[in-house]
Amino acid sequence: MTKTKNSSPKAAQPTGILDQFNLDIPEHFPEHSINPRAAANIVNSESWTDASPMLNLSSFVTTFYEPEEAEVARANITKNYIDHDMYPQCFAMEKKMVGWLHGLWNGPKNVEPYGTATIGSSEACMLAGLAHKWNWRQARQKAGKDASKPNMVTGGNVQIVWKKFLRYFDVEPRIAPLEVGNYRLTTKHLDKLVDENTICVVAIAGQTFTGEDDDIQEIHDWLDKYEKRTGINIPMHIDGASGGFVNPFLYPDYEWDFRLPRVQSINASGHKFGLTPPGLGWIIFKERKIFNEELVFYVNYLGGEMPTATLNFSRNAMQIAVQYYLFLRLGREGYTSIMRHAVNNAQRLAEQLVESGYFEIMNKTQRIPVVALTLKSKYKNFSEFDISAKVRERGWVLSAYTMPAHAEKVRSLRIVVRPHLNRNVIDLLATDIIKACEFLKANGGNMKPPELHKHKAYKTDQKC
Repeated sequence: MTKTKNSSPKAAQPTGILDQFNLDIPEHFPEHSINPRAAANIVNSESWTDASPMLNLSSFVTTFYEPEEAEVARANITKNYIDHDMYPQCFAMEKKMVGWLHGLWNGPKNVEPYGTATIGSSEACMLAGLAHKWNWRQARQKAGKDASKPNMVTGGNVQIVWKKFLRYFDVEPRIAPLEVGNYRLTTKHLDKLVDENTICVVAIAGQTFTGEDDDIQEIHDWLDKYEKRTGINIPMHIDGASGGFVNPFLYPDYEWDFRLPRVQSINASGHKFGLTPPGLGWIIFKERKIFNEELVFYVNYLGGEMPTATLNFSRNAMQIAVQYYLFLRLGREGYTSIMRHAVNNAQRLAEQLVESGYFEIMNKTQRIPVVALTLKSKYKNFSEFDISAKVRERGWVLSAYTMPAHAEKVRSLRIVVRPHLNRNVIDLLATDIIKACEFLKANGGNMKPPELHKHKAYKTDQKC
C-alpha cells in the first residue's frame, strides 16, 4: 500500500473506560462521544483540588443537604419554573410560600401577599429597587414634578448588588460612609442624603461584613420625623438576605420587618439561612400594589397566558421544590432550633478566639451566625490574610478582606458558622486558628491583600 504525503492513519478512538478517562482534554469543542462514566469521572477529577464545600466558611451559601432534598431536587430538575401552564403545582408551591414568608415577616393580614422566588437575593434586590423607582416616578409625574433624578440611600456596608442596581438602572447613589468601629447604616448622615428624589432607603438585617443589623428602627423613626417636617414620604426596603431567616425565629419581638409602616419590601436568600442549595432568593412586598403593574408582563407562548415579573425567565424549579420541602420538614420549630444552635456555636467560637488574645470582635451584637474579627494591633509580623492562608492547609476556607471605603484600613477575618457545624467542629476550628496564629507569631507571614479594581467613585456624604 502506497502512502501519500501527510496521509498517516488516524488513531482509533479509545473505547475502554480507563482509556477514555486518560484522554487529553481538547482545546476545541470535542469531536467524539465517550462513555458516560468516563465523562463523569473526568469532570469530578478536575474538581478534586477545589475547596470542600463543608469547610468553606467564607460563604453564606448552604452546602449541606438531606438525602430527601436530593430526591426532591431530582424529581423537579427538568421542570422550567416559569412555565406555569405545564407545571401549575410548582407555581402553587411558590405562591403558598410567598404567603408564608409574608406572614413570617409580619405582613398585614387584610391585604394580598405578593412576591416571587428569584435566582438569589441579587435578582430580588433588583426587583425591589425597580418597584420603588417606578412608584416614585409615577408619583412625581402625577404631581407635575421632575422625575428624572431618582436617588437611593444606602450604607457603605451594602452588598455589591445595590451598587449594580444603581448603575444599571440609572439611580444616583447616596451612600453613607462607614466609620472605623461602626460598620452599619445609622441616622448620622441621613439629613445630607435624603431628599424629595429619594426612591427608598435600604437597610440591612444581618449584613455581610459583621452580621449586625443596621439601625432599622431608628432610621424608620427618622424618616417619620422627616415626613412631618417636609411632607415627603420615603419608603424603606430591608435587605434581609441573611437576617430574614434568622430574626423571625430567634428574635420574634424585634421589629425590623413589615410591622414598621415604612417597610414596603423585604428580600431574603433561600440559599443562605433558608437552607436550600443555591440559587434561590425571595422578594416579598407588603401588598400587591407596591409592585408596580407596569413591571408585569403577560405572555402566552408557553401555553396559557401568564404574568411574569422576574428579571430571569426560564430557570430550574428544583430549588423552589426543595424550599417547600424544607418549610414543611422543619417548620417554625425546626428553623428556631437550627438557628439557635448556629448562633450559639458562633458565640462559642468568638469567645475562644477572643480569649486566645489574638483578636478583637468587630460586631457589637451577635444576631446571625457570623464571627467577624480583627487581629490585635500589637501583632505586626502577620495579618488576617496570613491566618486565612495558614488554616487553608487544614482545609478551612475563611474570608480575609479589607473593609469598604472610609474604613478600608481595617482588615477582617470572617467566619460564617453555618448549621452543619457542631460544637466539636467549632472547637476544632478554633484550635486550628489559634495554632495558625502561634505559628505566624513565631515565623511571620508574607501574604499581601489582593489588589482590588478601582471602581467609579461614589459621592457618599453630600448631595449630588
